[in-house]
Amino acid sequence: MNTEGSGAGSLLTVTGMVLQAAPAGEYDRRVVLLTRENGRIACFARSARRQGSPLMAACSPFVFGSFRLAAARTSYVITEASVKNYFERLRSDIVTAYYGMYFLEAAEYVTRENNDESQILLLLYRSCQALGSPSFSNRLVRVIFELKLVVLEGEFPGLSEAERALCSESMQYAVHYIASSGIAELYRFQVTEEVLCELERFSASVCRRFFEREFQSLAILKTMEEGADRGGTDG
Repeated sequence: MNTEGSGAGSLLTVTGMVLQAAPAGEYDRRVVLLTRENGRIACFARSARRQGSPLMAACSPFVFGSFRLAAARTSYVITEASVKNYFERLRSDIVTAYYGMYFLEAAEYVTRENNDESQILLLLYRSCQALGSPSFSNRLVRVIFELKLVVLEGEFPGLSEAERALCSESMQYAVHYIASSGIAELYRFQVTEEVLCELERFSASVCRRFFEREFQSLAILKTMEEGADRGGTDG
């Protein structure tokens, strides 16, 4: 983190991703960033909703880059932004976009201000890269993201003896790989549909115990996928 000055009005530069952006006032935006240096922080972007504002495109969910912030009395104000990745692929398909929105919601839920959240930021970045890739099923990306997020939070229960007795060796290997691998190596394997279904059931069980809320984007995603399944059946 680079800082200039101290107290209100001091400047700092952070690297991070926009988790949430909402209107504030007539032309401003309230932006939640997950940063490498300061964890999760809330900021305001003045006039970011004005046509022609240099901050308009940068203050949108999924945007990753460097943000120049001025410290105000109770929050930060974004003064400049240098975008490194817009994740355009997540904006071209509505279902893939909701997978990504779920990842953003989950990351916002578990992170805190002034915590070292650099590993979660990296996981979020790599997972958004993997979404929509022809090399990966979005369902597999979701399972990997969920399980690794719980691992990073120190809450991963592992497979119980009963679960080991019921699941395949391939599923056990996949769970071990996700739990023990570095984030850079996570998206380097494939599984069969049968193993993916096993992973989904296990991950759903883990998430029910770990998350104490339901995510709006996940509820919408489930509705969309159920509708697509019914449409395929009817067709």
